Amino acid sequence: MKQLFLVTEVHGRTWDPGKPMNGQAQWPEHAAFMNRLAADGFVVLGGPLGESDDVLLIVDARSADDIRATLAHDPWIQSQLIDIKSIQGWKILLDHSEPENSDRARSG
Repeated sequence: MKQLFLVTEVHGRTWDPGKPMNGQAQWPEHAAFMNRLAADGFVVLGGPLGESDDVLLIVDARSADDIRATLAHDPWIQSQLIDIKSIQGWKILLDHSEPENSDRARSG
């Protein structure tokens, strides 16, 4: 059964701090890979977090191991431009898009 996970990624050892995200090595390959994951529904949402170097991905997967195995094919992971900082399961208690589940917040 699939569930949602919060995946935090950080700049890796080969990240060039003097270049913007889309100026990093292998940007087109990374962007194409991530767009495929989004089109497949694996990545639900993703993007940089505020002014930090962290990136947050909301991922729909079976397990943290499945996430690691899938993201291992990312050209930026392979070339150490980014690293996975953490993977956490996410138990959703509030969801405005599912009004029939609004009692989840009360019953916890």
